[in-house]
Amino acid sequence: MDSLTQACLGAAVGASLLGRPLGRKALLLGAALGTLPDLDVVIDYGDAVADYTYHRGFSHSLWVLAALATILALASAGFARRHGISLRRWWLTLGACLLSHPLLDAFTTYGTQLWWPLTSPPTAWASVFIIDPLYTLPLIVALGIGLVRGGASRAPCWGLALSGAYLLFTLGAKFIVDERIAPTLAERDLAEAPRLVQPTPFNSLLWRVTVVEDGYYHESLVGLFDERAPRLTRFPRGAALEPAARATAAGQRLHWFAGPFLAYQIAPRDGRETLIATDLRLGFPGYHPFRFTLAERVEGDWQAVDSRLVPGASAGAGALRQLARRIVSERIPLCQETSPNADPVGMIDCPER
Repeated sequence: MDSLTQACLGAAVGASLLGRPLGRKALLLGAALGTLPDLDVVIDYGDAVADYTYHRGFSHSLWVLAALATILALASAGFARRHGISLRRWWLTLGACLLSHPLLDAFTTYGTQLWWPLTSPPTAWASVFIIDPLYTLPLIVALGIGLVRGGASRAPCWGLALSGAYLLFTLGAKFIVDERIAPTLAERDLAEAPRLVQPTPFNSLLWRVTVVEDGYYHESLVGLFDERAPRLTRFPRGAALEPAARATAAGQRLHWFAGPFLAYQIAPRDGRETLIATDLRLGFPGYHPFRFTLAERVEGDWQAVDSRLVPGASAGAGALRQLARRIVSERIPLCQETSPNADPVGMIDCPER
């Protein structure tokens, strides 16, 4: 989630557990600990794919953060004793503030390496967009009340309860969407194909479904208020380029990180053909922000290069307004033509091509 949300979550946890003995200091302590794991963004891992895939790694590991909480609790035990806080309660509070950060991140699509240093793929429950006002606002309001009333306020506890209830709602909404798309996928023999169900930006009422089928990927929008059967739009995935991409170290790392939800294409760069991989999970058709160069063709052969982030189109206010209107109306036309390189240039919600 975004840094503001993580700071609010940490502050609410800190205030709920230590509000009485520490007062407003518990808010500040929790906010600081809640944002600490994201400091890994300042680390340069060497190239764009490494920076992308090592983020939310060791600094988000439940093992590492539990150990860090123990070290911090022992190092600051004197401070806790001076405020009448037992070492056990102090340790539990520090651990809760730190561990809540990666657990919340795991509800998003990006992927969080909860079990680092184990090499299992990142955890991504994909029920919340990376910025969701309905999750964050109860925390902000509760913390505002807590700042005014001081340590005796129960507002932070209520904020956590409301935000937690919202997370449960998103999991339920995702289940409904998954059940709603299932008959459509079965009709097209895609029931067993890898699929990703996730909310569209800033809400949990309109969901995006991505299904990978060999050389193609299919996209659909499914709203909780929809009455018609979901529609699928099919796009080429450039699967013929996948072996060349996975022959590079960056391509292998990206495949481990994003699984099958990758598309490949060739684009000219500095007079040479460049192999580009796109993470289909993030953004939406026509507005994928994470596209990486992996290799260049030299004398007919692909040679690995240091990966670089390729700037792509960003979703403007118009596209977001269309999505907002699509939440309440199935008649909003979102499908547009594709560009010459077969990349969609707008959101999808039209009959299959």
